Amino acid sequence: MHSPAIPIDDDACYRALCAHDARFDGRFFTAVTSTGIYCRPVCRVRTPRRENCRFFEHAAQAERAGFRPCLRCRPELAPLERHWSTEDASAILVQQATRWLDDPVNWADPDQAGAMSERLAARLGVSDRHLRRVFEERLGVSPLQYLQTRKLLTAKQLLADTDLPVTQVAQASGFASVRRFNAAFLEHYRLNPTQLRRQMPVRRGANTDQGSTVRLGYRPPYDATALLAFLSQRLITGTGFVCTEPGAPLQLGQTCRVPAAGQVQKGWLLADFDEARCQVVLRVSDSLREALPQVIHRVRAALDLDADPAAINAVLHEAFPCGDGLRVPGAVDGFELAVRAVLGQQITVAAARTLSQRLVDRFGEAIDTPFAALTRVFPAPEVLAHASGDALGQLGIVKQRQAAIVALAQAVAEHRLSLHGSTDVPATIAALKELPGIGDWTAQYIAMRALRWPDAFPSGDVALHKIMGVQQHRQAARLAETASSAWKPWRSYAVIRAWAAGTMRPEALKGTPT
Repeated sequence: MHSPAIPIDDDACYRALCAHDARFDGRFFTAVTSTGIYCRPVCRVRTPRRENCRFFEHAAQAERAGFRPCLRCRPELAPLERHWSTEDASAILVQQATRWLDDPVNWADPDQAGAMSERLAARLGVSDRHLRRVFEERLGVSPLQYLQTRKLLTAKQLLADTDLPVTQVAQASGFASVRRFNAAFLEHYRLNPTQLRRQMPVRRGANTDQGSTVRLGYRPPYDATALLAFLSQRLITGTGFVCTEPGAPLQLGQTCRVPAAGQVQKGWLLADFDEARCQVVLRVSDSLREALPQVIHRVRAALDLDADPAAINAVLHEAFPCGDGLRVPGAVDGFELAVRAVLGQQITVAAARTLSQRLVDRFGEAIDTPFAALTRVFPAPEVLAHASGDALGQLGIVKQRQAAIVALAQAVAEHRLSLHGSTDVPATIAALKELPGIGDWTAQYIAMRALRWPDAFPSGDVALHKIMGVQQHRQAARLAETASSAWKPWRSYAVIRAWAAGTMRPEALKGTPT
């Protein structure tokens, strides 16, 4: 086993394992030499003896060392581990590469594994050899080994939680054929997919006539009520609903579009927060079954389930002591979020929601769902790309916003612009700012919520200026940028905490020029 560049503390991992501490879920995996199995720290099986334990930072490392995933705690449910850096070049390279490899939309070329690695290296501006060397140094595995583990764990979740035929599971998980799928399973798990499905425990909340159900883990603390309150203020009638009533489960429902097998599928999803287990129980419509890996990936991003509160709070807790559980609300559909960001320029949240509602009522598509509150889908890029100025003007949208929406929709429809978490963030921000009517505030807001960039910072935000006490200065945006330097690489989270708090402790502005 090739050791990662920064070794983890085995004794600390064993203490977390004994405590079944959910804060460390996904931050390491425990491999037991006596059984050949690797588990999450939250696994409830009998705690193994210390001398029988080996600890790995990533599931791919454990699988490379010959261990198989536990069928009880299911490592595929764990939140992903992220090491964010804004200064270390090799760390930045790895985090950009893993973001791309984690997105199922990029798994479409399984027969050309070497070509995929070369394509990723070219996208990152480095050689394939350099990328492999950095992966080995940082993660102890190659990019293709990392990708293979992600695909196999995704397939394992589909086998456990759905009744999809093995052929469809193989295709959805990025395998070109059932033969290759079976071979990979036998090599890594010593079982074929059908055998593994038979050995899995009884599935909870499996498929019904109203969709498929899967579970998604997260690390506490997680303030689900605050996240749903943020989304509730921005709800569009017909496309989503939120339940935060006392005594009822915290719940989010919405319609969406998701790419699958070269097409865009529309459907609905329902997310229930199981706070006792630190999980989200996700129910997905049958129309999205073929796109289930993409749906899971997008919901994880939208609800910020892979955030590491320990790393974030180490930087931000002193300035925002009441915000430890806050997450950055994202979006399942990055295009929808971007359009709504344009509509929200220089107006209140309520006014922006009104314009968004009119846009959906005029250009949205009707959809049948089991929920009375879910009746429409946000307009597709192809629809808004051909919207006339008169039609948009009748909704109360001013000319500058009209031009921005149409240009944005055309860029997305023509695949010149991608608005999701695995895209090149600096290049996407630059491309957004080249569109008419989109400035730095809008581009940074889109990066924060749609591109899932943890260090986005809309320094021109007027509300943020007031909170930081720099609104009277002519160069308030530059002051805010300077004052926020201590929050890197978590400035997106600092913004959410500042908006939620409304005021800041003086420590938050250390280093602010006078």
